[in-house]
Parts: sequence; structure tokens; C-alpha cells
Amino acid sequence: VQLQASGGGLVQTGGSPRLSCAASGNILSIYSMGWYRQAPGKQRELVATITGGGNTNYLDSVKGRFTVSRDGAKKTVYLQMNSLAPEDTAVYYCYSRLQLWRELSGHDYWGQGTLVTVSS
Repeated sequence: VQLQASGGGLVQTGGSPRLSCAASGNILSIYSMGWYRQAPGKQRELVATITGGGNTNYLDSVKGRFTVSRDGAKKTVYLQMNSLAPEDTAVYYCYSRLQLWRELSGHDYWGQGTLVTVSS
């Protein structure tokens, strides 16, 4: 299984980049996808997730600014980030709980991370 993220980079305060992450491999079912982030010197934290049924969950500090969405057919999750602030600077990791054809249940998988740097 591979989770390939893209869309990070250097962004100005107030910017609105979009992250994408596509899952590939011998996937039977995707239960949820989403994003975590880890800022320097801090623990990894959940940013936003979305289930196969479309239920979403957000970090309080990004509610109203970030929107997570998915394209089931493309096995892709998106994170639209608006009104970015310097405190949003972090490595953003794509995440998915999914089940492979050879597995009896779902497991967590992670992408390689994409750095988002917000300049003040």
C-alpha cells in the first residue's frame, strides 16, 4: 500500500493551499482517510479525517478554516486549507485506515509527509 501526498510547500499567511493524498495497492476497502500534522518539537496531532460514509472530524483550531473531502473512486483525500497562519506550519501526514484483500480487518497506513511552511 502506498499513500502519496502532494501539495505542500511555502505559503504566505492567509494562503489557501490544497493537499492531496492518493492511496494505491491491493485495497479491498477504505474505512477512513485524513491528515495528521507534526510541528517542530510537538507531538503529532489529528487535523481532519473523513470516513467512507462522509463523516468528518476536525482539530478545533482548524474548524472553519480547513475542509477535508474525498473521492472514493480515486481513493484520494483532500485537505483544503484556508486562512493559514504561521502556527499551521508542520509536516502533514496522510493517513488511512483500510483493508487489503489479504487481510481480515483494517489497519492504519501512513504517507511520507509533506511540509507546509507558512511565512509571516
